[in-house]
Amino acid sequence: MLNIPSWNQFKRLPSVLAKKERYFILGLFLILIISLILWIVALSLNNTILVPKHGGSFKEGIVGSPQYLNPVLSETSDADRDTTQLIFSGLMKYNSNNELVTDLAEKYSIDELGKTYDFFLRKDIKWHDNQSFTVDDIIFTIQLIQNPEYRSPLRINWTGVEIEKIDDYTVRFKLKTPYAPFLTNTTVGILPKHIWENIPADSFAFTEQNLSPIGTGPYVLKRLKKDKEGFISFIELKAFDNFKPHKPYIEKIELSFYLDEESLIRAYNKGKIDNINLSSVRNKSLLTGINDNKNIYKLNLPRYFAIFFNQSKSKALSDKQVRLALNYATDKQTIINEVLNGEAKPAYSPIPFGDWENTEVEKYEFDLEKAKQILTDREWTDENEDGIRERGTTNLEIELITTELKELQQVANLLQEQWSKLDAKITVKILNIGEIQQEHIRPRDYQALLFGQVLGSDPDPFAFWHSSQKKDPGLNLCLYDNSKVDTLLKNARQNLDNEERKQEYKDFQEIVVNDVPGIFLYSSYNLYFVNKKVKGIESENIVLPSKRFNDIEEWYIKTKREKNETIN
Repeated sequence: MLNIPSWNQFKRLPSVLAKKERYFILGLFLILIISLILWIVALSLNNTILVPKHGGSFKEGIVGSPQYLNPVLSETSDADRDTTQLIFSGLMKYNSNNELVTDLAEKYSIDELGKTYDFFLRKDIKWHDNQSFTVDDIIFTIQLIQNPEYRSPLRINWTGVEIEKIDDYTVRFKLKTPYAPFLTNTTVGILPKHIWENIPADSFAFTEQNLSPIGTGPYVLKRLKKDKEGFISFIELKAFDNFKPHKPYIEKIELSFYLDEESLIRAYNKGKIDNINLSSVRNKSLLTGINDNKNIYKLNLPRYFAIFFNQSKSKALSDKQVRLALNYATDKQTIINEVLNGEAKPAYSPIPFGDWENTEVEKYEFDLEKAKQILTDREWTDENEDGIRERGTTNLEIELITTELKELQQVANLLQEQWSKLDAKITVKILNIGEIQQEHIRPRDYQALLFGQVLGSDPDPFAFWHSSQKKDPGLNLCLYDNSKVDTLLKNARQNLDNEERKQEYKDFQEIVVNDVPGIFLYSSYNLYFVNKKVKGIESENIVLPSKRFNDIEEWYIKTKREKNETIN
C-alpha cells in the first residue's frame, strides 16, 4: 500500500534535507513553473492571431491649404484632394490593388451595349450627421457637376450622361456611346443633398459648407485651425463610428498644412509629423535621420514625363532621323540618378505602367555614337565648322521649353548638355506654368516641350494622341496624326473586353514609338514616408497621390490577440 506524506510531513521536508538537496528541489520546482508558463504562452500563441485593434493616431503633413473640402471642386489641389479622400465616398473606389470595387454601391450591372449602368446602393449607409444616404444624393451631386454654373472641373467626365432614378436605392446612368473607363468617373465623392440643395450656384464656391464637410467616408471633421492670414493650417479628423464595412481602426488623424515642400520637410525633420508624401522625389535627400523610424512606400502613379516635339515649328524636328538621333542621345538613367535620386523608372511608351504597357516596343537605349552616325548618314554635318550641324540651309537648332518646377529645370539642363554632344544648338527656356499654358500649349507655339501627362489606372490616351485633339482644348502636344492610331484609340475606349483593349493599346504604343513623335523619359514614384507604428498599408499602385488613402480604414496602430478560428 502506497503511503502519501501528510502536509505536516511536507512542511518538515526542508529541515531534513541537506542544503544542496534543498537547492536542487527548488531548482526543479522553478523549472516546472517556468515550463508551465512557457507552455501556456505557446498554447496561446498557437491558438490565437494578432489582429488590428481600434485606437491610436498619426500626424500627416501636407503641402498647401485646403479651400474646398468638397469633392465637386477639390480636384485642382492636393490639399483638398487628400482631405476629401478621407471624408467622402463614391459609388466605386480603388482598393489596395488599385482595382475598382464597390463602395456606396452594393453592386452594379452594365447592359450588353455598354451604354447603360445600373447601381444598386447599400441600405446601411449614413451621413456623418446620421441622416440616411439615398439615390437622391447621387443624382443631386452628378447634376450639380454637370451644371456649368457650378464650374466643377469634373464636368467633362459627365457631359452627355443621363441620370435616372429607378427607386430610392437604384440609379441608372445612360451614355450616348460606350465608354470603357466610365466606372472610374463614379469614384467621385458624393455630397449630401440635404446640406447643399439650398445653396445657389453663385455662392457655391464661397459658402462655409466647403469647410464644414459632411460625408459618408471613413473620417469625420472634428476641428480645424486657421493661421493669421486665414489659411487652414491644421485639421483633426476622427474615425466615423458608422462607416461601412467597419469603423476605421485608427481613431484619430491630424493633418498639418505647410506653404511648400521645404517647410513640410523641415517640420518632418524636427519630428512634428509622422508621415510625409513627397511630390518631388528629388527632395528625398533633404530628409534627415531624426525620423529613421519609418517605412518608405514607393507608389506607382500612371504618369510620365516626356519631350513633345512640334514638327510644324521646327524644320529640323520634322526630320524623323533627327528625332531618332535625339532619342538615342538621351541618357535617361543619368537623368533619373542625378535629378530624381534614382526614384523613377525609364519610360519607353505613352502607357509606361501596369498591364497596359507594351514592354516589347523599341526602347532606343542611350547610344551617343549611334545617334551621331544617324545624323551623319542623313547628311546632317558641320560643313562650316561652327560647331552646329546643318543640312542644306537648315541648322540643327532646337528650343526646349519647360516649367519653373526645379525637377524639370534640372532635366532640361541635362538634356541640353546631352544633345549638345551631337553638335546641336540647344536653347532652354524656363517659364511659369500659366505662361506655358496660355502662350505656348494652347496655341501650340513651341518646338520641344518638356512636360508631364497623367493617365488613369484604366488609361484612355485618346485626348493625348488622337488627331482630333491636336488643337486646344485637346492635349495632343505632338500634334500627332496617324489614322491607324485614331482607329485603335476610338475602338479601345468603347471596347468592354479588357483583353482586347489591352491588345489595342499595345498596338497603339508600337505605332507611336516607331513614329518617334517625342522622347518618353521617365515615370517617377510617389514616395510616402510613414511612421513604423502605422501598419496595414498594402497599396503599390495609385491613380493620384490622394489615393494613398484608398484603404485607410484597414490601417492600424493598436493590436490584440484573438482565437484563430481556422484551427480545429
